[in-house]
Amino acid sequence: QVQLVESGGGLVQPGGSLRLSCTTSRSIFSMYPMAWFRQAPGKQREFVARITTGGRTNYADSVKGRSTISRDNTKNSIYLQIDSLKPEDTAVYYCNTWGTANWGQGTQVTVSS
Repeated sequence: QVQLVESGGGLVQPGGSLRLSCTTSRSIFSMYPMAWFRQAPGKQREFVARITTGGRTNYADSVKGRSTISRDNTKNSIYLQIDSLKPEDTAVYYCNTWGTANWGQGTQVTVSS
């Protein structure tokens, strides 16, 4: 069983920033591109950002320009920094090994004043 552990969610005011973290095992981390998805209440899970093992990135249009996905190979971790947060960013954010059904437990992000 692949274990992905997310952290860093919370309550943030509109316009604020948040940094999410996801840690997994070294073998998994070195093998797969990693990604962030999110699921808002009543909506389907949607892609947010992806980073390959070589560090190439791509983003959903909804977060492009105000988010950064990165990876730390020494910590087997990826991160998602989102700036200029909006109420519509409110969702449970999930870490994923790209192309697989491996998901973390999710971390709640709530953007509200």
